[in-house]
Amino acid sequence: MLNFMDIKELDGRLPDEVIASFAGRGIKEFTPPQALSVEFGLLEGRDFVVAAPTASGKTLIAEMAMLRSVIKRRKKAIYVAPMRALVSEKYHEFKEAYPNLKIAMSIGDLDSLDSWLHEYDIVLASTEKLDSLIRHGADWLDSIGCVVFDEVHMLDDSSRGPTLEILMTRLKRVARDSQIIALSATIGNAKELAEWLGSELIESDYRPVELRKGIEHSGTVYYADGEETLKSSDKSAEARIVANTLDLGKQILLFYSAKRNTEAGAERLSLLVSSKLNDGEKKRLAEVSKRILGALGRPTAQCEKLAKLVERGVAFHHSGLVNEQRHEVEEAFKSGLIKAICSTTTLGVGVNLPAHTVVVRDTVRYDEQYGSTHMSVNVVTQLFGRAGRPKYDKMGRALLIAKSKEDMRELYNRYIDGELEPVESKLGMESVLRTHLLSFIATRFLTSKESISDFMSGTFYGYQYSDMDDLNRIVGRVLNELEGWNFIERHGSVYKATRIGERVSELYIDPMSGKWMIDSLPNAKDVLSILFMISNTIEMRPYVKVIDEAEEQFVVYQKMIENEGSYMISEEFGYYDPLKPFSTSIMLNDWISEKHEQEITLKYKTTPGAIYTKINNADWLLYSAAELAKLIKSSSRRIIEMRVRMRYGIKEELMDLVRLEGIGRARARLLFSEGITDVKSLRKDGSRERVERLLGKELARHIYDQLNG
Repeated sequence: MLNFMDIKELDGRLPDEVIASFAGRGIKEFTPPQALSVEFGLLEGRDFVVAAPTASGKTLIAEMAMLRSVIKRRKKAIYVAPMRALVSEKYHEFKEAYPNLKIAMSIGDLDSLDSWLHEYDIVLASTEKLDSLIRHGADWLDSIGCVVFDEVHMLDDSSRGPTLEILMTRLKRVARDSQIIALSATIGNAKELAEWLGSELIESDYRPVELRKGIEHSGTVYYADGEETLKSSDKSAEARIVANTLDLGKQILLFYSAKRNTEAGAERLSLLVSSKLNDGEKKRLAEVSKRILGALGRPTAQCEKLAKLVERGVAFHHSGLVNEQRHEVEEAFKSGLIKAICSTTTLGVGVNLPAHTVVVRDTVRYDEQYGSTHMSVNVVTQLFGRAGRPKYDKMGRALLIAKSKEDMRELYNRYIDGELEPVESKLGMESVLRTHLLSFIATRFLTSKESISDFMSGTFYGYQYSDMDDLNRIVGRVLNELEGWNFIERHGSVYKATRIGERVSELYIDPMSGKWMIDSLPNAKDVLSILFMISNTIEMRPYVKVIDEAEEQFVVYQKMIENEGSYMISEEFGYYDPLKPFSTSIMLNDWISEKHEQEITLKYKTTPGAIYTKINNADWLLYSAAELAKLIKSSSRRIIEMRVRMRYGIKEELMDLVRLEGIGRARARLLFSEGITDVKSLRKDGSRERVERLLGKELARHIYDQLNG
């Protein structure tokens, strides 16, 4: 039986203003998971692992623990999540709910201590940012009274999981007096995770909106308890389900295995969705479409495609979109304007974007390392969790699509009736341990093999695999490697980081990337060699596809990897082809040569979002290279200049103009082409009139205010 709890039962246990905030947000009673957490000691400081479906109220459990820490114990509360978008969403929610508390968000610069966070009651941070703050010696860790880890099923993710696991283990040690709350919607071994953390477990299948899971085949949806006929003459299953959903006056999310599939799916559905729009919706969608089209200085083919589809009430959503476009699509869907989104699985985690109906069209996806693989039950369950909108729906639908009766039986057994997979530690890899071991030693947290082994035995890996021999052997190899690279020194049984090792750790780059850049700096003399230096790093993976131009030019630069780059060729990263990072360096060179995004996307078969991800990574790696150059007494001038060019995507001749706020890539080129080639030329007689004509009076005034200031 599901037990609810009236919030009035909290009188005296939480401050009146907190209870008033709950009531003001329409919360009159606690859901069963919330009620159980209070009953089992949440407000007395007990640690919890909460495994419950989306929208079951997990965030409010975390809020109560954080508020207890801040108001009752006068201690700081930390909220940690693996995705920046989720951190940002929760930050805005908390700021609105608790305007009297000092709430901060930290997700940016990974080479910053952010000492100002000391003054805040609640800090929301990404996993990597909090790890970075610890590396930089944040002095407020002992003032933490509560730590919330959201989306802890990400422990199973090979890219994000190890950092989360190390962070959880470390905070258990250094913030012993803090209450730990771990939240997850999908986890097959929640009991094991709770035992590792020494926490109470709340495991619930409560959902405020009923979820019906089914499989569509030939116009009929088959549920465990019945069937539903889709009255549609459309030939494709996607169209039949979309038409049915729109006839109900609802919205739909469709998940695909690849970016190109999302775009093709949205195009196939666009005319159907458009036919269901009214004139008012079409007018408002045209405005959204215009903003999407203008997200870049000049739109690419992808921008034009997305803008056209949005006008028809449908969109695609994947990592190839730039942030402004993703935001516009998400907000238009939340407001009910966009009726259908075709997305990759990335939309299944992070921002809260529910719909009445969810379709997982593809359950098999291609992996470069493993080939075609079945999607896990955990991932599909996470996607299913987007179905059903509290306050709008009494029931949500989560559907798979079968090609045959045999396919339907297999899908049902695997995903509808199947068990969630257990979350497993991904910590036992050299590539993962390298950066964390250096951090331990650089921050003087752990300085011997014995202390490192003891710490590792307390990780989730240590809990799952009691035999630590394999991990200890890996730790020994990594320590020898770091010592050989001159990042750490051994004095008897004690390890100490060198100054270079400390800086590599602070810069939050893989030590292998740091070693490669240090060795390459003396040979990085021209533009392409500098770009190859930063492209041939772990942080720039995955690389772009090899182009013919790279094969022709690489002969001049291959000497860079003949000796220094030998350690980059490693089985742990799969097959290494230096032409891939070299092609990536040519792409970056095209960007700083002022090639248009459209030209770059076509040449490298990539997307605007992927380009800007590479540009952002390149910016950070150029900064890191310049910092390392200082330590080895190598000139950093060219690298610093390259960073300016990378940030704006400009040739060297425009560097002076972009120093002015409001002058970017396109405006600087426009001014230059009209004879205004630098800041000095802006002061010449008649220049202001030309600037006003080219850029408008308001921007011209802003530019000359800067000159006169």
